[in-house]
Amino acid sequence: MRTLHVIALGGTIASSTSPAPTDSTDSTGRTGPTSSTDRTDSTGPTSSTGPASNTDRTDRTGPTAPARGVAPTVTAEEITAAARLDTLPGGAPQVSAEQLAQVGSGSIDFGILFSTVLAARRAAARGVDGIVLTQGTDTLEDSAFALSLLNDSGIPIVLTGAMRNPTLPGADGPANVRAAALTALVPEAAGLRAALVFADEVHDPLFVRKAHTSHVSPFTSGPVVGALGWVAEDRVRLPHLPAPRTLPVGLAVPRGSGADAAPDTAHAPNLDFPRVAHIDVGFDDGLEFLATLPEAGYWGAVLAGVGGGHVAARAVEAVEALAVRMPVVLASRTGAGATLEDTYGYPGAEIDLLSRGLLPAGLLDARKARIALTLALACGVDPAEVLAAFR
Repeated sequence: MRTLHVIALGGTIASSTSPAPTDSTDSTGRTGPTSSTDRTDSTGPTSSTGPASNTDRTDRTGPTAPARGVAPTVTAEEITAAARLDTLPGGAPQVSAEQLAQVGSGSIDFGILFSTVLAARRAAARGVDGIVLTQGTDTLEDSAFALSLLNDSGIPIVLTGAMRNPTLPGADGPANVRAAALTALVPEAAGLRAALVFADEVHDPLFVRKAHTSHVSPFTSGPVVGALGWVAEDRVRLPHLPAPRTLPVGLAVPRGSGADAAPDTAHAPNLDFPRVAHIDVGFDDGLEFLATLPEAGYWGAVLAGVGGGHVAARAVEAVEALAVRMPVVLASRTGAGATLEDTYGYPGAEIDLLSRGLLPAGLLDARKARIALTLALACGVDPAEVLAAFR
């Protein structure tokens, strides 16, 4: 029997039959005021004793959300039921579910993603064939790329979410989860560390990005590459699978202290992840503030340069001075194509900057280069080795 594990980090996926919203309806479809005695999250009921303000609540659900608007309150079990995974073709898979966090996607951090890899290792040890991970869409591409670097469990993690929350007509969450489950279970996906499935398209984490704030199909891998495949009639087609990439052995979630086997130690909030700045280079920008980054606690920086990866000539001195003190990656702000390495040689162009110690991002955009640099520094791996896999 096929086995599937669902991990939820948050988001607003739920049953498509949720009732219409009222002034006090949350994303699970419940109405009426939420009291301190009936509110539950991934850590259990909120205690009626102790503080309950936005500033002092520190569990994995994050601060208490304001009453207006939807919030990530749907559980992994509800997500599984809404997607009708018991009706998948080929027979119902054995499904387990796990709630690792209950936060908005803007609050997902590297610690939560490390926890996800630990959960994937535990699932693989139980014989699970694939994992579906749900979260909000704002950082879905970021989580997917980070997990494509870190997931060494041997089973794919397929990420998805929803654009229309369950209080709206045409909620898309259940269909997205179903498509993700189908993808996670096909043999062709077994070699993928991670994939992003949305609106029946299967995307490579390297190229996918969210390109619209509210469209029901907001993710694209264009304009150059395109999706890996698609889902139709409960069938997954993957005609454009990527070639395997060789990543440094040391780029991995540390093993030890029994964390791989103990669910109660799965979350690692005390890990000290290095801070890496992401800087969009603007028109007529001298970048004088770069000198403040080391004192502000940053360990590295990524410059999203104009064009092929360029800065103004008057910014070169500040950029070079920073590269002496920390790793600085040079990327392009254009959103498509590789960062240039050997075309332009004027002051501030890529040949000049790389000669001053900057590292080329290759195929990575600046956001993904920042993730790669952060994980390289966190794992004690030479950033140049990680970036070399994407040149």
